[in-house]
Amino acid sequence: MALPEPIEHLISLLKKFPGVGEKSARRMAFYVLQQGNEYGEELSRAVGELNTRLTTCEKCGNLTEFQPCPICSDPLRDRSLLCVTESLEDLVSIEQSGLYNGLYFVLGMSLSPLEDREKLPAHTLEKLLRRFQEYPISEVIIATNPRIEGDMTFYALLDALRDVPVKKSRLAYGLPVGGSIEFADRVTLHAALESRQEVKG
Repeated sequence: MALPEPIEHLISLLKKFPGVGEKSARRMAFYVLQQGNEYGEELSRAVGELNTRLTTCEKCGNLTEFQPCPICSDPLRDRSLLCVTESLEDLVSIEQSGLYNGLYFVLGMSLSPLEDREKLPAHTLEKLLRRFQEYPISEVIIATNPRIEGDMTFYALLDALRDVPVKKSRLAYGLPVGGSIEFADRVTLHAALESRQEVKG
């Protein structure tokens, strides 16, 4: 049975969400329809505001309405610690665990030869190196995911930071190989942060 074009269009958009298939997208589309005009308009407004009200922090890459973001502008954060993450989702997971009180830097990517991403962009590395000039950082925690792309990104970062005289560590024990930081629970993240290993040379 062919569905009306507006429903088909919404389903096709919802299917682009990670982990959402045809049936889930159809269920969500009908849910929106059943909630009436007010809900649909509010949802549309909320989605529209994502791009009009939010931007990325010029210092760390976090999502924010103001520059710099609340984390970078918080005087109570530990400015001797810098945590480098692959994605914004990883930053949010670590931040919501309540286990870390330092600063962040979001790469916004990971290296992947299969997707023609074999080098970190020069402008990203320049921005990262500026963090070490702005703050008295004594340790950088490289929080890449424990899979091939995360390993490649980790070693690329190590190479880029080889001349920066700070302690370099990586999240350790607790994170399963092939897993993702964004899906780790608080206990697992605590173990990974507490057992992070210093990287030599």
